[in-house]
Amino acid sequence: MNNNTPPLDITRKVVIVGAGPVGCLAAIAFAKMKWQVEVYEARPGKGDNVLVTHCLDSFFQDLRLSSSKAAAQQRSINLAISSRGIAALRAVDASAAERFLQTVIPMRGRMIHDRQGNLQSQQYDKDGQCINSIDRTLLNEGLLEEASATPNIHLNFEHKVLSADFDQRVLFLRDGNSGADVRVKFDLCIAADGSHSIIRRQLMRVVRMNFQQEYIPHEYIELKMPAGHDEHGNPAFLLDPNHLHIWPRHSFMLIALPNKVITHAASMCFPPNEIQFQDKTFTCTLFAPTVEFDRLITREDILLWFQNHFPDALSLLGEDKLLKDFEKNPRSPLITTKLTPYHYKDRCVILGDAAHSMVPFFGQGLNCGLEDVRVLLTLLQEECVVPTRAMPNSGDPESDFIDQRLAKALARYSASRHEDVVAICELAMDNYIEMRHSVTTPVYIIKKALDHLLFSLTARGPTVLSSLGDSLSRIAFPTANPRGWLPLYTMVTFRPDISYATARRKAARQAIILTTMARLGTVGMCATSFYLTWRVLRWLRSQR
Repeated sequence: MNNNTPPLDITRKVVIVGAGPVGCLAAIAFAKMKWQVEVYEARPGKGDNVLVTHCLDSFFQDLRLSSSKAAAQQRSINLAISSRGIAALRAVDASAAERFLQTVIPMRGRMIHDRQGNLQSQQYDKDGQCINSIDRTLLNEGLLEEASATPNIHLNFEHKVLSADFDQRVLFLRDGNSGADVRVKFDLCIAADGSHSIIRRQLMRVVRMNFQQEYIPHEYIELKMPAGHDEHGNPAFLLDPNHLHIWPRHSFMLIALPNKVITHAASMCFPPNEIQFQDKTFTCTLFAPTVEFDRLITREDILLWFQNHFPDALSLLGEDKLLKDFEKNPRSPLITTKLTPYHYKDRCVILGDAAHSMVPFFGQGLNCGLEDVRVLLTLLQEECVVPTRAMPNSGDPESDFIDQRLAKALARYSASRHEDVVAICELAMDNYIEMRHSVTTPVYIIKKALDHLLFSLTARGPTVLSSLGDSLSRIAFPTANPRGWLPLYTMVTFRPDISYATARRKAARQAIILTTMARLGTVGMCATSFYLTWRVLRWLRSQR
């Protein structure tokens, strides 16, 4: 059989492991490309292992069931979705993306809280662009609802992957309901099963994978800031909801992200009048070295530590609520994972945290995972990968066939995506130092002011997401050589047309210029100060 020009007569099946946001978006994307899609998730679902819900109570029940069963292992911090994630959602399903955006709270900058309780607002963008606080559960629910409403997607819950044979294109799973072992055939397997990916471990058996995993010596714990009340007794935010609040304390920090008031008008995929509750709380996350947490043994230790470092936050959190959260919520590790390659022939590719866990300090974990899907789609389109495959000739094993176009697209994905992933993983770690300490220093503030000044002087106009049109659905990164001065945060957060690696390289060149200008400014200030001092001394002598 000629592998390059096969007769196309069978719809191909993609099996997606993991029903988180990345897995769900990948399922929707492949379904829209007319593939047959099966999603397998180890967590429980509702009824016949297929989640098809049309009311709020049953929809929440699925995620409540899964989260309650694994709460101690799968605590999650609030999500910040920005232009990269939004661009990926729009590239797959523009109407669904707009529904999801109804549930977000825009955050236009950082609000810095010092030890005395003073506040300083630092805007993210001169043109008012913002990042968005989004509830992880609502986003995942919305994507699951979209997937369940798509005819060629079949969702299977309580199916745990045991192993995979990529050469034979077979996935081996265990059905949690019946206890039976299940064999699932596939044409392509996509792993979106998180930091401790089972599929990734299976992939290591057939490819020479370079793998690096690092636990940083810091941990985090989630806290909840309750809602206050306005003059009419209605729930009210205790802090400005349009900022990401940061309490930087050199080696550790506390952050707070607002939680949306959900009403039937902002109900994403749900029918009207089925969602109607109010929140107006903040999800707070304390990041600190492990040795710092180890000192907080007794209730008195915790309260004294907060009184010393976060007195204004303590008054908002409430002592009793803080102590309950410390007792109930686990300390969770922070991990960075880098690996290459991400694929095997035309049979498997890994996306999201399975391919690149990162610390959350640039707010790009979710955005990068969703962008993985968009980038993969553009490469499949460029290589003209079709949703059908050839019927093997009589006597030829079906597993021997290799779709050269698909194999090339996956190889290009591995080769190009790795540099970007390494860049954002390292930038995220750098941003931790900035958030917990640098934001309070005069040098940082001066450099930031110069950064924004040069941006204002050279920018031709704001490049907002809407101005990029549909180019992001056709080309992975349309702007390969960005012109003018662009702050790193702007490139990473608001410019999905610029790859992470390109942003990092440009920022490194600009940092040299900024440092030189800062040094020249310091020399100039010293020279001016010396000259003025000399003039004053001369004048004093003349007065004798």
